[in-house]
Amino acid sequence: MTNKQIPKHIEYEAEKALSFYPELADVPIEFKLTSKKSASVMKAQPKIKSLFKSKREYVILISKNFDIQNRELYMNHIPQNVLIGWLGHELGHVMDYHNRSGLNLIRFGMGYLFSESFVRKAEQRADRYAVRHGMKDYILETKNYILNHVGLSEKYKEKIKRLYVSPEQLLEFVNEEKVSQ
Repeated sequence: MTNKQIPKHIEYEAEKALSFYPELADVPIEFKLTSKKSASVMKAQPKIKSLFKSKREYVILISKNFDIQNRELYMNHIPQNVLIGWLGHELGHVMDYHNRSGLNLIRFGMGYLFSESFVRKAEQRADRYAVRHGMKDYILETKNYILNHVGLSEKYKEKIKRLYVSPEQLLEFVNEEKVSQ
């Protein structure tokens, strides 16, 4: 994987998540650990310098530690399957971005910044990509981990419930995929 930059201590999890997305094999993706404290655990985005190029590059920013309502959590404490699921969800975003034009991605970014309904739809698309690519069990484990983690505040969990797909909705996606096949 010469076009993937992956930190050593998440190499297994990133490669496992990537294995579900063979169409991303030739897509340059950097998995980048960041020390900036953030309420976002992970964030996939195109690299600005490649936004209008035919071969776009992406970065998945991963917080080493993050504050959620004044509680600090560390990436290396997240269970392996949960991390694989989280990365798989972010790769779902890369799939969503990949066939969009540069201008469309700029509009996408604006919608994501200013519209909760836009965020909900974008997060739903990322999960649908993950389900279509066989990651259902990992995504479910990730969602259940977040929603049932005792160290996460109720305010954060409410945000997740408001903006992201629930485990029940995810199972509906699975059933829809089975019907469409």
